[in-house]
Amino acid sequence: MKTVLKGALLAPALLALAAPAPADVAAGQADVAVAADAAPADEVKITVTAERLKLARNSLSPKSGGSLYRFDAKDIAALPEGADTSFNQVLLQAPGVANDSFGQLHIRGDHGNLQYRINGVILPEGISGFGQSLDTRFAKRIDLMTGALPAQYGYRTAGVVEIDTKTRFAPGGRVDFYGGSHGTGETGFEYGNSRGNLSYYLTGSALTDDLGIENPSAGNGALHDRTRQTKGFGYLSYLLDPDTQLSLMFGSYQGRFQIPDSAGQTPDPDGKGYLAGAGVSGFDSATVDERQRENNRYGIVSLQGSAGPDFDYQVDLFSRYTNVRFSPDPIGDLVFDGIASNVYRSSFSNGVQGDGSYRLNARHTLRVGLFASSEAVRSDNNSTVFPVDAAGTVVGAPFAIADSSARSGNTLLGLYLQDEWRASGKLKVNVGARLDRLDAYTSAGQLSPRLGLVYQATPETAWHAAYARYFTPPPTELVSSRTLALFANTSNAAATNLNDQVQPERSHYLDLGVSHQLTKALSLGVDSFYKRVDDMLDEGQFGQALIFSPFNYARGKVYGVELSGNYHSGKVSAYANLARTVSLAKQVDSAQFNFAPDELAYIADHWVHTDHDQAVTASAGVSTLWDGTTLSADAVYGSGLRRGYANTQRLPSYVQVNLGASQRWRSADLGAFETRLSVVNLFDRVYELRDGSGIGVGAPQYGPRRGLFVGLSKLF
Repeated sequence: MKTVLKGALLAPALLALAAPAPADVAAGQADVAVAADAAPADEVKITVTAERLKLARNSLSPKSGGSLYRFDAKDIAALPEGADTSFNQVLLQAPGVANDSFGQLHIRGDHGNLQYRINGVILPEGISGFGQSLDTRFAKRIDLMTGALPAQYGYRTAGVVEIDTKTRFAPGGRVDFYGGSHGTGETGFEYGNSRGNLSYYLTGSALTDDLGIENPSAGNGALHDRTRQTKGFGYLSYLLDPDTQLSLMFGSYQGRFQIPDSAGQTPDPDGKGYLAGAGVSGFDSATVDERQRENNRYGIVSLQGSAGPDFDYQVDLFSRYTNVRFSPDPIGDLVFDGIASNVYRSSFSNGVQGDGSYRLNARHTLRVGLFASSEAVRSDNNSTVFPVDAAGTVVGAPFAIADSSARSGNTLLGLYLQDEWRASGKLKVNVGARLDRLDAYTSAGQLSPRLGLVYQATPETAWHAAYARYFTPPPTELVSSRTLALFANTSNAAATNLNDQVQPERSHYLDLGVSHQLTKALSLGVDSFYKRVDDMLDEGQFGQALIFSPFNYARGKVYGVELSGNYHSGKVSAYANLARTVSLAKQVDSAQFNFAPDELAYIADHWVHTDHDQAVTASAGVSTLWDGTTLSADAVYGSGLRRGYANTQRLPSYVQVNLGASQRWRSADLGAFETRLSVVNLFDRVYELRDGSGIGVGAPQYGPRRGLFVGLSKLF
């Protein structure tokens, strides 16, 4: 047991109960606490039972065969911006994670394809945009799993982000204030408590700043780029009996964004008559007023328990509603683009997830589970366009076109069965299969075998190898229902009158790696991977709204290698990662109307780099405790995403370095506080994430210029 003495920053004093546990738990799962001054027998029993249930849940998540990268609460706190670090910026510190605009991440050469799980429950995906609906504050531990994964992981498999939430607490919390450059101001709070069988935790934040979306120009300030974002999360759990726990999780996100402007742009750039057709003589591009709103709401009810010493289970009911609304500048968009579109997308999904684990004997643990969801989606596009002649010249006044659709009953069903077999003292084998079925805009299914091996060659060296067959459905709420005939002879006519249905992606994935504990302080890892793909899914921004639309390449291949190192000794921690990735595709075979005919023809005959392919990605960081102050630095490097005609070129490479310092201190009258100072982009490097060219790429986007931020937190 670990004792925290009276007088520490977090009062009252705590007695942490850390039962013997597997490596996953020993790495920092035990956050159960009771008062040290008076711990009644029934409260201690409840605490121990809660920890047992947590171990049971962990037994439902075998991490074998693929690759795992872990951040605990201390790792997050040691980042330059601490708990104010956005979720995506945390994940950028893992190997093979490439940065992109609008908060996008690309893991091992995939466009997105990320799955988020909270306490083992799949979070229903929302409509992609540039908001980040998750907050790092409620994460006790974040695991990023990638590679060839066990059978329980399906659908979004480029990366599975497992979030272990803070769950059981002594009374207390904190209030945070954080702000600085770019008009940034953020207020957040946390509070948790435990009373008898009930535990709860609440957190929320409100953010405003003047750099809501990446700046389309290289300057320090962006035009028309204000954002307001609020996030909230809650967790409640109740022990029904010593072996059964009922929990409720709920979260919300609201984002309001101004779309940034670029000064000096020429209206009607091709001389088609847009200005005259709109009845204006000119328009200043610095005054265009486009806006976008995003909303996400979700709730999850979980029943978790054990039926005897060998069977553990978890059953979850979930619901999520999400929408995005883009509002154009009714005149500005017309004179620059020939179209002004009000775009609305919404998705309402409900479902169930169940997982069971049965320890057959000392060598075999069987796992079985199901996932089922039903989704209703809606797409409203109300566009104002010009009538044009065969040459594209305006021949009349603008008029409106409504192109809307709604569909309910989009279903996704998955079943899995797997066996974790301890073949010997050194070898663990995880063999299983998934059966998935999709019925939405398209109907398809697949049986997907999985095989993972972990071999502990020596106490210091472990090898892993795995194969997975993957089935990845397209995000149904983003699949375009555009009726091409509606826009014939208008300024928004498609260049290509082909719109084959977007299909699920099917792939074979191989993963091989080794990890070695070189010294007690230093560990090293090497991972290699290869993915062969049919109907490769990708997404692009093809319209005015910052909403991505999926399409397929007929074939794809992704391969690469990752190197990682971690150092922990005393008060110093450090890490470094380096990845080389290649992502290639050939022949667009769905949603072809988004492409120019010459580009379609080129891609049909050539292997092209996907727009999110970044050849080299690296990250590094270090933190140390010096005289009560935590000093930290991190850096990310990118060799540049793709650009130009059919992605045949790449952007210049860049490095961004961030610094931070934080300290906890106590006032005799006011209690405990924490202060933080952060510098983002220390050397004020000017770099482009996107230049506005490439397949499915919209406006240019630059990385953030140097920013100075300060934080003050009151702990209670």
